Amino acid sequence: MLKIEKYGAVDIGSNAIRLLVVTVIEQKGKDTIFKKTSLVRVPIRLGAEVFLEGKISENSAARMMDAMVAFKLLMRTHGIKRFRACATSAMREASNGRALAEAIEEKSGMAINIIDGNDEAAIIASTDLKNLIQDDKVFLYVDVGGGSTELTLFANGKSVTSQSFKLGTVRLLEGLVDESIWDEMEAWIKQETRGFKRVSMIGSGGNINTIFKKSGKKIGKPLSYFYLSSYYELIKSLSFEERITELDMNPDRADVVVPATRIYLSAMKWSRAKNVFVPKIGLSDGIVKSLYNEKIAAELEIR
Repeated sequence: MLKIEKYGAVDIGSNAIRLLVVTVIEQKGKDTIFKKTSLVRVPIRLGAEVFLEGKISENSAARMMDAMVAFKLLMRTHGIKRFRACATSAMREASNGRALAEAIEEKSGMAINIIDGNDEAAIIASTDLKNLIQDDKVFLYVDVGGGSTELTLFANGKSVTSQSFKLGTVRLLEGLVDESIWDEMEAWIKQETRGFKRVSMIGSGGNINTIFKKSGKKIGKPLSYFYLSSYYELIKSLSFEERITELDMNPDRADVVVPATRIYLSAMKWSRAKNVFVPKIGLSDGIVKSLYNEKIAAELEIR
């Protein structure tokens, strides 16, 4: 007999706010199935103003409030049993971030957990990455967001080390990244991967997902450094408008895809990775898996 519940995860990022609805199907004697049922993405670019002005504007705050109220209604309609909302660098760095989170909770009933880079990396690591990470291989996991890039090194099937850098697509677009940040990330990647002969990369984030989708590659097959490099040259050669019309990109993707691809390529070069796998796993997936793990742990305690 199947036990079916729906879970909700809200990811409040620097470039967009997302609601992921997952149907969790428990079957006796078999692995639990996590089926993505719905994804709603609202392009409220909080990072653009936070990284420049240090706060979220009244207009963006109002849009965010509307989005969160709408998300709560959608979750109620879906019949969601468990949910969690997490906010990353933009909300964390905004001077009015916590006040806005409290106002949203009061109006929508949805509490917002403002997490740091290490928390974000840990949540993502709780996903089904283990299905991709093999004991005899080394992987550098690279999650590129609007405000930061999270790196985790996996070896022998386990997480070895992780680090967060304030190197994000929105920051780069606004010219807010000092060259020293690039140097720090390069030094960290080279230092941590130096003792391994061969490293493969795992890419996460909306931009690498977009690139993978447009590549036509089958799920599970990696993108090569050569392909990503060629794609980078292509998008750099096109204007913002041409990326929208000729590559069929959304406007809020057509600008950030360029700095994002530069970050992925840099990480591949510094780690000597020839391929990047794109499992389409991110913070929202990690939130759902964490909620499920907490539920299982609670049930074990009761027994």
